[in-house]
Formats: sequence, C-alpha cells, structure tokens
Amino acid sequence: MVGKAIRLRRIFDQATGKTVIIPMDHGVSLGPGKGLTDIRATIDKIAEGGASAIVIHKGLVPYAGESIGKKLGLIVHISASTSRSPDPNHKVLVANADSAFALGADAVSIHCNIGADDEIEMISDFGCVSDRCRELGMPLLAMVYPRGKNIQNSFDVDLVKHCARLAAELGADVVKTNYTGSIESFKEVVKGTPIPVVIAGGPKAKSDQDVLKMVQEAMQAGAKGVSIGRNVFEHDDIARMTRTIANIVFKGMSPEEAYRR
Repeated sequence: MVGKAIRLRRIFDQATGKTVIIPMDHGVSLGPGKGLTDIRATIDKIAEGGASAIVIHKGLVPYAGESIGKKLGLIVHISASTSRSPDPNHKVLVANADSAFALGADAVSIHCNIGADDEIEMISDFGCVSDRCRELGMPLLAMVYPRGKNIQNSFDVDLVKHCARLAAELGADVVKTNYTGSIESFKEVVKGTPIPVVIAGGPKAKSDQDVLKMVQEAMQAGAKGVSIGRNVFEHDDIARMTRTIANIVFKGMSPEEAYRR
C-alpha cells in the first residue's frame, strides 16, 4: 500500500487533504467539443488555475504536455462508451491498470453505473481492476452513478449513498458521484462510506454561480474535493474558473470571494 500512498500524495493537497480534479475523458463519449480540441492548451490553463490532477484516456497522454508530472497529477481513465451507443450507460474496459502504470499515471479511474442493464458486467470489471490496482500500488478513482431505465432520480440520496458505499466495498480509494442537492443530504453520502468523496460537475451549468454554490455546499458537507469537467474545460476562461474552484476547495473561500481572486 506504500505505492498507493505515495501516488495519492500527488493528487491530494498535503496541507488540506483535498483535491481538484478536472476530467477530460469526454472526447470518447462526445467527440472533440469546446475545450477538448487543443487538449494541451486546455491542460496548461488548468495547471495555471491550480488544479491537482486531470483525467484523460491513454491515447492522449503523449499529447498532454509538460504540465503533467510538474504541476498536475495524471489519472488515466479505462472505461468508455459513446453517446451514439444504443446504451451509453454500458461502460466497457478499454485499458487496464498495467497500461496506465506504464504511462506514468498516478491513478486509474473506472466508471460504473448502478441500475444500468449491464450493471453486473461493470461491477465484475470494477472488482478485477481493483485487485490489480492493489497489486501494483495504483490508486483507484471510481466514478459511480445511479443510471439506467429504472432510475427515476439520479440525485436521490439513498441511491447516491449506495454508489459511494459500493465503491469502497469493491476497493476504490476515492469515489466520484453526484451531489445530492443539499448539505444535509450529502452529509449522509459522506458518512456512509469510509473513502474520500468528490463530486461530479455534471452537464454544463446555466451559470458559474450554480457550479460554485454546489462546490461550496459539497465541501461544507464533508466532500474531499471535486471532479468537474465540462463546467471547467468548456468555460471561456478556463484558468480563472479552475482557480475559483480551487480557492473554494483549498482555502474555504465563499464563491464570491473566490471569484474575485
């Protein structure tokens, strides 16, 4: 477990024990949208803003630039599906922990949707990846969400609590899941799992204020950070939005104060 501890120190701030992760694995699911076309330029802006780490697929690592390893930790995502699939909720493995290790990754991330038609396959993959990560000393970030035709509310606290707990039960070191909409309800999510919880950013929000309020509330509820993608890399000022989120996460600033800095 020494290897995991060393690598996690590259992702979590040592002074606060918190993290700002910017996932940019969306090119597989959505294509080269805003902020993803020139991936190196975007990564440099994210580094400038003070993020802790990024999430990308294996094929983009050679194009990520020198910010990786100098200013940013690297998390390699190994799950995928596309928005054009008959079932986008069915995530399949497209890499493994060994290939991420060879690329110099500080962690691996995997995606598992609870309630999806192919949940059983995703859980099986999750368990196998977790075992190999333990053998390699590689931290595992699990992106776990309630998604599927029988899921009526993917922000329901009982469902999100289940996702967060499942991640710990299967051996993840960090879980990324939905914010449940209130400080009190999200406290239940955090309390229900022994591993650090970071919140997802979701689709592009209507306003920066909505995103920043969510970040502040999640931190007040006990989250250990955020993993926000589209609301950062699609922003007109990527560095500033990253810095604003980092100020809330690491310095406990209010959204208003953080935005002014």
